Amino acid sequence: MPSIHNGGQPTFQIGELAKRTDLSIDAIRFYERRKLLPPASRSTGRFRLYTSDAIERLRFVRRMQALGFSLQEIKELMGVRGDRAHACSAVREFLKTKLADVAVRIQELQQLETGLKADLRKCNRALQQQRGKTCACPVLDGEERPGNA
Repeated sequence: MPSIHNGGQPTFQIGELAKRTDLSIDAIRFYERRKLLPPASRSTGRFRLYTSDAIERLRFVRRMQALGFSLQEIKELMGVRGDRAHACSAVREFLKTKLADVAVRIQELQQLETGLKADLRKCNRALQQQRGKTCACPVLDGEERPGNA
C-alpha cells in the first residue's frame, strides 16, 4: 500500500514495486546493483521506498531488453533519455546498430540451419541405404562415407 514520503510523492516498498512491474524482488535488486535503478530512499524502518519513477524505469528496461539491448546499452539509453532535445537522433543510432547486429545474427542462424539440414540429409541417406538397419552415423564420423554423396 502506498505511503507518503518526501514532498508528498507517493512511495511504496519493493514488494509493491515487484507486483506493479511483474518482476521479482531479486530482479529489482539486481537492476539496482547494475545502476539501472537509482538507490531507493529508506523508511524509518530501513525499508526501500520507491516512486512511480522506478516503475517507469523498470518498464523501460524490460522494453529495451525485449528489443535485444544489453544492460550496458540500456544504461546508455537511459542517459540519452535525460537529453530530450537530442534523444531521437541518439536513439536512432542505437537502433541502427542493433538492427545491423540482428542482420548478422540472422545470417549466422541461416548458416546454422543450412548445416543442420545437410547433416539431417546425411543421416537420412545412411538410414535409407541400410534400409532401417542400424548403421554408423556419418555425422558422428565427421564426414560422409564414400558413395554417400
